[in-house]
Amino acid sequence: MVIRKSFLIPALLLALGTLNACTGAQPSETTEAPAKGNGTAPDWTKDAVSYEVNVRQYSPEGTLAAVEKELPRLAAMGVDILWLMPIHPIGIENRKGTMGSYYAVRDFKAVNAEFGTDEDFKRFVQKAHEQGLYVILDWVANHSAWDNDLVNTHPDWYTRDSTGAIIPPVPDWSDVADFNYDKGALRNYMVDCLKYWVEEFDIDGYRCDVAGSVPIAFWDSARAELDALKPVFMLAEAEEAAMHTKAFDMTYAWTLHHTMNHLAQGKATLDELDAHWHREDSIYEPSAYRMVFTSNHDENSWNGTEFERLGEAAKAMAVFSFTVPGMPLIYSGQEAPVQKRLDFFEKDPIAWNNYAFGDFYTKLCSLKSSQNALWNGIHGGGMRRLATSDDTRIYAFTRGDNQVLCLFNFSPEAIRASLKENAPAGSYQEYFSGESLSGAAPLSMELPAWGYRVYVRQ
Repeated sequence: MVIRKSFLIPALLLALGTLNACTGAQPSETTEAPAKGNGTAPDWTKDAVSYEVNVRQYSPEGTLAAVEKELPRLAAMGVDILWLMPIHPIGIENRKGTMGSYYAVRDFKAVNAEFGTDEDFKRFVQKAHEQGLYVILDWVANHSAWDNDLVNTHPDWYTRDSTGAIIPPVPDWSDVADFNYDKGALRNYMVDCLKYWVEEFDIDGYRCDVAGSVPIAFWDSARAELDALKPVFMLAEAEEAAMHTKAFDMTYAWTLHHTMNHLAQGKATLDELDAHWHREDSIYEPSAYRMVFTSNHDENSWNGTEFERLGEAAKAMAVFSFTVPGMPLIYSGQEAPVQKRLDFFEKDPIAWNNYAFGDFYTKLCSLKSSQNALWNGIHGGGMRRLATSDDTRIYAFTRGDNQVLCLFNFSPEAIRASLKENAPAGSYQEYFSGESLSGAAPLSMELPAWGYRVYVRQ
């Protein structure tokens, strides 16, 4: 039985939950009725960690073959799901920069020749599977490149303005043309394309770009047809709870991401973090996976690296992302670590720096997989916040039946922290230092600035 999240002051949290405390929350979601999770995520996702692959910037070659060489390292690091940014040919008309955006797709049934051939991609998926890894493709259903053949062969599939001209989804996305999903033939075509990559290349699912801009009814139908081929995993770039009803297993935890940024910047309080969990419980069913991240391709390129946004809190927030409810994401190069914004439209290879954070992320992946209290959705344990000597700066909680005990100092000063209740009964070991802890006794410790402790019951 999964223990639901519970907190010390539910009345206060109920009040906080009515506020838009976390930047990025969609106003409609605060009153949205809870949506049933579809409960159909493949079993192999229950303890999974996802990893986003930026093929262009992954190596000087920028090819699938070059990423393939890294598969044993990624498997040894402990990631499970490889999310590949779009691998399709990129539009030339209205292209941004020299190389253009992955998300301006010129052909939905082809591999970008810059990355390799169909055979290269088939081999990549096969080799990933041999390493115990799963591959999901980034899918751009909302729009196409201006020089996609569909613009000429099916111009009625596109959105038009009052003058009859095809338009982009938003003015800034000038390199793409917006699809009109009122057209049933477009829906059929897109489902056929989605099935193609499963049938011909044996991929394991999709990350769906701007999924909230495409009708949910389309995604629901597409999911049913894909599952008829094989059990797939579906991630929506969206936060609406209704995405989980049928089509998607996981959505973005944007509100948590923004709150983590704001905590590191001194712009948020721990009350707002509690309000986030209350909101999660009120909107999402336990079977709904939420993707937790400190970086991804959008955050890195447009909003800054995790070190720009989180500063000295970067490691603490990474540990937090692996210990709170949700599936953690690692972005290409975080194990390096990348300390620059990767150019989105030009060649800008990652400097790997001997994988200086490789051991750190390996330990986090091992923690996730070895402790079922930290697993995803209904497979993991509930979260209970513990009162401390300083609840404005120290965030302490347990997961599961006190299986994992976590303490975070979310401040730039060292703090002597203690629990207001005895530590949970049992024998614990601090995961990173190996320090032992006897439970059922007062717990007091010095936590450095942005410090953390993760105790695992033995």
